[in-house]
Amino acid sequence: MHLSRAATALVVVAVCVAMNLLARGVSETYAVFLLPLENEFGWGRATLTGVYSSYMLVHGLSAPLVGLLFDRLGPRILYAGGALCLGGGYFLAGRLEQIWQFHLCVGLLGGIGVAAMGMVPASALVSRWFRARLGTAMGVTYAGLGLGVIIVVPFTQWLVELDGWRSAYTYLGSFLLMLVPVLLILPWKHFAAGNPEYRSQGGPRAVTGWTLSGAIRTAAFWGLFAVFFFTAAAIFSTILQAVAYLVEIGFAPLQAATAFGALGVMSVLGMIATGWLTDRVGRRSTATVSYVLTIVGIGCLFLLAQFPYYWLLVVFVLCFGISQGSRGPVVSILCAELFAGSGIGAIYGALTLGMGTGAAFGAWGSGWLRDITGGYEAGFLFAAVTALLGLSQFWIIPALARGVHPASAT
Repeated sequence: MHLSRAATALVVVAVCVAMNLLARGVSETYAVFLLPLENEFGWGRATLTGVYSSYMLVHGLSAPLVGLLFDRLGPRILYAGGALCLGGGYFLAGRLEQIWQFHLCVGLLGGIGVAAMGMVPASALVSRWFRARLGTAMGVTYAGLGLGVIIVVPFTQWLVELDGWRSAYTYLGSFLLMLVPVLLILPWKHFAAGNPEYRSQGGPRAVTGWTLSGAIRTAAFWGLFAVFFFTAAAIFSTILQAVAYLVEIGFAPLQAATAFGALGVMSVLGMIATGWLTDRVGRRSTATVSYVLTIVGIGCLFLLAQFPYYWLLVVFVLCFGISQGSRGPVVSILCAELFAGSGIGAIYGALTLGMGTGAAFGAWGSGWLRDITGGYEAGFLFAAVTALLGLSQFWIIPALARGVHPASAT
């Protein structure tokens, strides 16, 4: 059946949302596995969060290669290969006994798999089908990340309580492995072709195309890289410890996992709203509001140790949840606007390296601070400072506020 261009564009967004849901949802289940692994093996928090840091580091380091492979081989191999890596790694994780094995299966294979199934190919695909409503389309696509947290994380907590952490890993891995044949038969060539009208429109850069080597010579590229790095450090230093922190200060494990899932609910709304707002009120204003909400949320989490009131937990979920994924659509939109062309996959992949390294730094740093201080206060302060550093990029680099092509690369 032949679909209209508008219908095909919507299908592309829907497929990207589904892939983001699975990739992000499965990867974020590590927060649920943290305490069961600690209880069974007696490993320290820094040791355990080091696995997640490995995952985020590999995810970030893989992203530029994923972008290059998308530009050259297309999405079919990436998505199917990503599901194979992520599914295989998690299937094996249910049989592991040593920490290095978790680094290999959850960190290495998981990181490669999520990079291949996540926002690098999704951003490249969506930007080929939308122009006037690119912000809204990117926001909806990013919302798949939040949906993954909403659906997969609480479900995984239920699996752990029902049948243990080993079986939960096996179930997740098996589902992803069964998805591989489905991904191989989707019409990826048609999806990757983009809207024919947009291929014939645009200025000189839209025709000749930005390359990665040209993009990295601009302040805008490094500003976006810094936004990803500092924001990821702030978010992942907070979110990875959130479930364990809430349990330790007196909340029931299922309550903590539900709050974690509620963050995903709010992030869905936040990412969609961010995409819509960037089309209307500008990038810098939208980013500023989102960072303020993040810092307020971190502050509420900090106060919960001394004042364990449900209303503080609700404010944390609302503020942190709405803002936790909101910078992603802004960066994707700016990347598509500033560096339009056939090299967008490689450029966005290189930017994602900033997110991966920042998340790895934040995840490991929060665990290390927890081990040396015995509490979470230093980690929350670290998160607030890195959030401020992310916000600063929108005020010191003009291109990030205006969304215009860097003059230095024209």
